[in-house]
Amino acid sequence: MPSFDIVSEFDLQEVRNAVDQANREIGTRFDFKGVTASFELAEDKIQLVAEQEFQLQQMLDILRQKLVKRKIDLAALEPGEAVQTLNAARQEIVLKQGVDSDTAKRMVKAIKTSKLKVQAQIQGEQVRVTGKKRDDLQAVITLLRESDWGLPLQFENFRD
Repeated sequence: MPSFDIVSEFDLQEVRNAVDQANREIGTRFDFKGVTASFELAEDKIQLVAEQEFQLQQMLDILRQKLVKRKIDLAALEPGEAVQTLNAARQEIVLKQGVDSDTAKRMVKAIKTSKLKVQAQIQGEQVRVTGKKRDDLQAVITLLRESDWGLPLQFENFRD
């Protein structure tokens, strides 16, 4: 029976490379001369540190450019609030990976209301869709691509 998995993943090595490139660009830019600013990648978070809050916005733009060049979907980023202290500003960006349970439930509900002859089931941080016809599975992929789920979706493990 044909099936495929709906997942939301990204290559952590590409994110690491993008953060390294962004750090190098900050070191060479004129508007960051003499300014203490850096990106730090830890687990599933990127920490932005600068002296002023407006510099954090510039740093976020640089990071986004580097991630797009490395084909990382920006929907995987969840920027937090910028925190300004006396001598520094910090912002944390969470990297979202995996389909959370609320989004998975909404996907399953959307698939069921489409009246296609497929079954969808939640398996951890992914959703498996099975059906008898390959065309029905491709219709589900089209249906899911048309909607905005708030995270990048990949369709993997397509089997006949």
